[in-house]
Amino acid sequence: MSNLKVKTILVSQPEPKVENSPYYELQNKLKVKIDFRPFIHVEGVSAKEVRAQKIDLSKFTAIILTSRNAVDHFFRVAEEMRYKIPEDLKYFCQSEAVAFYLQRYVVYRKRKIYVGQKEFTDLAPLIKKYKDEKFLLPNTDQLNADVPQTLNSLKVDWTQGIFYKTVMSDLSDLKDVYYDVLAFFSPTGIKSLFKNFPDFKQNNTRIAVFGVTTQKEALDSGLRVDIMAPTPETPSMTGALEKYIVEANKAK
Repeated sequence: MSNLKVKTILVSQPEPKVENSPYYELQNKLKVKIDFRPFIHVEGVSAKEVRAQKIDLSKFTAIILTSRNAVDHFFRVAEEMRYKIPEDLKYFCQSEAVAFYLQRYVVYRKRKIYVGQKEFTDLAPLIKKYKDEKFLLPNTDQLNADVPQTLNSLKVDWTQGIFYKTVMSDLSDLKDVYYDVLAFFSPTGIKSLFKNFPDFKQNNTRIAVFGVTTQKEALDSGLRVDIMAPTPETPSMTGALEKYIVEANKAK
């Protein structure tokens, strides 16, 4: 398909808020039009629904936070429950970005905060060090398999609470809109495409995917994957798009 030129791209994520986003650089450099539209979004679960999961916040001495969404929804639910968060609560953050975001809610220097490198498994030595704590994992209904595996292997007392859900967005207004490339970042994004457009035919549309689970969902759904990231050569989606577009848009 690389003999067909690329002029328009739809990225199935929210529009970047930073001016120096690599997507804007790509748009200007290669003179292509890039639109952004989240195919999925996060919805909070009510305090009542969290209680129905038999979760009593006062029973936990440590919180494991894997994302900014986890931070936002933990504090939202605590507020809805009128639960005063104790100052000695321990926070285990998957990455520096999550720990930095936590500062929106707590005074950093007064709290016990432990930070991993990037992957969830990087938190394991820190959690193991405090294995007598009672851990709460406020998370989504779509939890990465490595999270429970890691926690179970540490033999710690932990509970998962579903504090928010990943939901497919309504894309009906895109019905008659055509793009040369659609870029996906999760299996749920692919599912959302077919939920919104059950009769979607790929034809000349190029599909770009990030990650092997997204690639698998695309292939299982009968799609042809034209652009793959990350690869050793193109570790980012923008890098993979640029490589493909440069090749496709060469003067023939």
